[in-house]
Amino acid sequence: MMNQDLSTRARASLPGGVSHELRFRDPHPIYIDRALGAEKWNVEGRRYIDFKMGSASQMLGHCHPAIVEAVQRQAERSIFSADCHTQEIEWAEWVNRLIPSAERTRFTASGTESTMLALRLGRAYSGKDHVLRVEGHFHGWHDHALKGARPGSDQAPSLGIPDAINDLIHICAADPQAMEGALRDDRIGTVIIEASGANYGCVPLATDTLMALYDVARAAGVVLIFDEIITGFRWSPGGRQARDGIVPDLTTLAKIATGGLPGGVICGRAEIMELLNNATVRGGFGPAVSHKGTFNGSPLIAATACAAISLLASGEAQAHADTMAARMRDGMNAAMKRRGIAGIAYGDSSVFHVFFGRSSLDGLSPAEIRGLPKPLVKAYRDGMLTRGVDMMAYTSGLTSAAHTPELVDEALLAFDDTLSDMIRDGALQ
Repeated sequence: MMNQDLSTRARASLPGGVSHELRFRDPHPIYIDRALGAEKWNVEGRRYIDFKMGSASQMLGHCHPAIVEAVQRQAERSIFSADCHTQEIEWAEWVNRLIPSAERTRFTASGTESTMLALRLGRAYSGKDHVLRVEGHFHGWHDHALKGARPGSDQAPSLGIPDAINDLIHICAADPQAMEGALRDDRIGTVIIEASGANYGCVPLATDTLMALYDVARAAGVVLIFDEIITGFRWSPGGRQARDGIVPDLTTLAKIATGGLPGGVICGRAEIMELLNNATVRGGFGPAVSHKGTFNGSPLIAATACAAISLLASGEAQAHADTMAARMRDGMNAAMKRRGIAGIAYGDSSVFHVFFGRSSLDGLSPAEIRGLPKPLVKAYRDGMLTRGVDMMAYTSGLTSAAHTPELVDEALLAFDDTLSDMIRDGALQ
């Protein structure tokens, strides 16, 4: 069946024809039939080099043999019974061993659920309802995470978020003085930061800035949460906090932490996490902080997570992915310079972003970095997709342990040809 026909069929049963708003594409999405390593094929048999990699979840590459084997082996034993099992213990032990902040770990069904629970724990431990978050940082789609998620706006980018919830959320710039000023409001007891910088590092957060924000939060005595849903097990086996030696109170994880399957993790200091302990009862009703969820730590997800983390623990996979991303960034910058285009490819670890219009990010605001004109972004993404290269949303991409120099170089040829078309069509000056 053709992509266009499937899109028509999908719109009759799914709002907008999709299950995630960022999967919407005009005139229609591509429908993927299979994926292997760093490549995937659509229902029409078209092959793509993948720099989306399951929204950053497939660090080892699509259908890695160890992951496939773990799924098959566990599916034969028990897919789900809503009981405790040995795999969840092993999984938690891996997390506690590798993530510096992790003294205790609890599993959830998604990254969004992890940040939701982290905020609940922060409020419970601090005894304060108000939360401070950094402008433009993304922490999932729940009501308490949306206000300020769009750079340059202190509004929630969605209808249906009550003002009563928005009033509990405060926004500051990714600047130590701004955070210090915001924390003079003693109603705030929790701070949450996306460890990479806004939106998986599209707006980078320098290490010295992250350390300064950490120092401000520590001085204020608030609960500090690092959202490492992208950086966890990608920036290093222990995430950014291990790589740079900056350890928060709580950490949220997902994507790679689950072996690339649906699920999430929250971990942190024992005295905070033990509020989830059934022995820590308040009011006679249950744990001090209630947390349920049918599929938390399911054996199928736990089995794949343990298989993946055991392969990621050495850091070799991350080092390879970092090298491939650096090759991509260097090649993109060389192509733009060769064609006389003002632009810059940048990024940390195994992530790369492209900004068109300036050759330096100095002085650019988060709103400007994330505010490239939609026609330009569409011309870039469509041009790459037409040439068999699929990118993340906006102008970003990321690599995995499965990307090779040959695949990166092939993608760079597509990038150069796309630039040529964008100049010809007036999308780039």
